[in-house]
Amino acid sequence: MAGILDTVDQRTQLVGENRLEILMFRLSGRQLFAINVFKVQEVLHLPKLTLIPQRNPVVCGVVNLRGQTLPVIDLSQAIGMRPLTPSDKSTIIVTEYNRSVQAFLVGGVDRILNLNWESILPPPGGAGRAHYLTAITKVDDQIVEIIDVEKVLSEIVPMSSKVSASKLEDPLLAKARGREVLLVDDSGVAMNQLRETMAQLDIRTHSAGDGLKALKLLKLWADSNADVPNKLLMVITDAEMPEMDGYRLTTEIRNDPRLQDLYVVLHTSLSGSFNEAMVKKVGCDDFLSKFQPDKLVDTVRKRLQMLEDQGKI
Repeated sequence: MAGILDTVDQRTQLVGENRLEILMFRLSGRQLFAINVFKVQEVLHLPKLTLIPQRNPVVCGVVNLRGQTLPVIDLSQAIGMRPLTPSDKSTIIVTEYNRSVQAFLVGGVDRILNLNWESILPPPGGAGRAHYLTAITKVDDQIVEIIDVEKVLSEIVPMSSKVSASKLEDPLLAKARGREVLLVDDSGVAMNQLRETMAQLDIRTHSAGDGLKALKLLKLWADSNADVPNKLLMVITDAEMPEMDGYRLTTEIRNDPRLQDLYVVLHTSLSGSFNEAMVKKVGCDDFLSKFQPDKLVDTVRKRLQMLEDQGKI
């Protein structure tokens, strides 16, 4: 399955249609799990594994793949299940998240499936494995659990939300104090990072766990005669979310005359070249890879500069 990825042009056909493709696989049992195909580079048998000293317990070792050294993460152990035993017959899924490439050791790959985000639901509450899920869906009467890879990776290499002191000294950022932004993300890790970064700018935040909830909130404000594009400095939205993704959310915003002038920033762990095509298609104003607090502040500054140039602040 090494060639599972389509071209950028083909993949962007799903954008704005509220659809996604998932790669389904098993870990240490019969339960099916999945991740978004957009984040997968390839699937292959485990190359020669090299152990490394003082590694995180869920990191099996590293492999060399076409000159690139990649960590191999036991995804089963990382989400609290029985560890897998690596062998030359093992399967790895090579992925790119937040500008980093890593391989996940899995029990075996099942298939790729094209779904509508409306069939993807938030995970059930409670402890256990749900702690590592962003969503669930049902395929052939079987529950498929979609893993929160951002959380898995953040526990191996913690993400910082601290903004550089030199960034915060910018006098233009003083005009951000008291402004409001809407944050849209289904990942608790990403949402906390956004809130903590915004708090350093004294920006008030509203939040929604998926695009549909965000759209309902925006329309509620508009129905109450609020000038929503003026109320919010920007909307910062994830791409992939249950029920309604960030691309469809942007499309819906652009189709509502009361909301269409909102400044929308796509904030995602998907690869940059792919998102540049997607941003252009759905009409986002900007794109930012996740877990870059300084660049997030740069995005806020860019928006403030636009408003200042327009005489609106």
